[in-house]
Amino acid sequence: MKLIKTKKPEDKKTASDKAKNVLTSDSKFAIVEGYKIARTNLIFSLAALESNCVAVTSWSKGEGKSTATVNLAISFSKTGKRILLIDTDLRRPNLHNLLKLKNNTGVSDVIGQFGDFQSAVHREVISCLDVLTSGAIPPNPSELLGSPYFSQLVEEAKKEYDYVIMDTPPLGVVTDTLLLKDLVGGYVMVVRERVTTHGDVERALQNVKLADTRVLGFLKVGCEMRSRGYRRKYKYKNYGYNNYYYYKY
Repeated sequence: MKLIKTKKPEDKKTASDKAKNVLTSDSKFAIVEGYKIARTNLIFSLAALESNCVAVTSWSKGEGKSTATVNLAISFSKTGKRILLIDTDLRRPNLHNLLKLKNNTGVSDVIGQFGDFQSAVHREVISCLDVLTSGAIPPNPSELLGSPYFSQLVEEAKKEYDYVIMDTPPLGVVTDTLLLKDLVGGYVMVVRERVTTHGDVERALQNVKLADTRVLGFLKVGCEMRSRGYRRKYKYKNYGYNNYYYYKY
């Protein structure tokens, strides 16, 4: 995996721009297959750990984490298993806009007892995929994610669904993500070609190691595809990323 160190651009994409990157029936074959590879590796990894819950993170914002998490959840749903996607980025909600959901009643509302889990979940966003958004932005996101109420919510979800996938805050921005370590089998880290640096990866791995948990793999986005004997780039029109690869760690 080659990561080229360059200056990180500002994330100027709108919610509408990002929504175009969500997998659909019209998505390119290579992109869909890339997520299938990631899905297969994760299924085996989670089975070995006797877990059905995974968190997806990145080092910093603007690396395509939320879009990659949604696409991974969509890929899982294609197996016919019941999937719950949870937005735990309570400081910077993404999923309700990304998936064009009508409201953002979600995690913070359920934990704050302003709503119940069953009514807050968006059912069948696509076949076999339910979504629990982040909810209203709270003044104390770390305390909410570290509370026994959130742990109970996740444990109940793990019993109701075949797989639970969490979109979490970037590791290099806040520490909220590692509060979830006892609830998940491990973390998948999204890295973006020409944006994520070797130093970012090293710092992320150090943080995860200090928290006594594990990285299950890397989901690399923004890649260039090259076939043997050719230097041609394969670009996919109207899609923000070129291809996705899953690296076992």
